Amino acid sequence: MENKNTLTILLKVGFAEGLSYLLLLFIAMPLKYYADTPLPVRYVGMIHGVLFVAFIVFLFQGMLQYKWSVKIFAIGFLLSLLPFGTFYLEKLLKKNA
Repeated sequence: MENKNTLTILLKVGFAEGLSYLLLLFIAMPLKYYADTPLPVRYVGMIHGVLFVAFIVFLFQGMLQYKWSVKIFAIGFLLSLLPFGTFYLEKLLKKNA
């Protein structure tokens, strides 16, 4: 895989992961607790989990290919745990790539 391709995939997976996190937090979870509809949490949560793992894998691959420090990887990981964090990480990575 080329370096440019890895970054492109990382950014796309990061966007999808961030979007799924927001859907989970602001749509599926309120439906579960306020409308007694737990099914969206199951499906959105599963999709989010797969995207989160893929994001971490591509973040690690980007660290190896771009020779990013462990600090950059840790920042990316921590930002993926925050709502809107992957969108901020995208701006950081585009600026420094």
